[in-house]
Amino acid sequence: MKKVSEIKQLKDKELHEKLKVERELYTKLKIQHAVSTIENPARITAQRKFIAQILTETNARKAKAASAK
Repeated sequence: MKKVSEIKQLKDKELHEKLKVERELYTKLKIQHAVSTIENPARITAQRKFIAQILTETNARKAKAASAK
């Protein structure tokens, strides 16, 4: 799942779990790249950007909830 539209369809709890999984994967990619070369180093950048998209959606939901109060 790498599309913003798919991220927006997730519920808050699912989004939090997805963020946790993606951060673990990012950490594993960085460690793997430090130890030996990985097949596609651009995947690290793509993973970081995907995490940023998830965080952006999370922050947007928090802002929307705060403005609704």
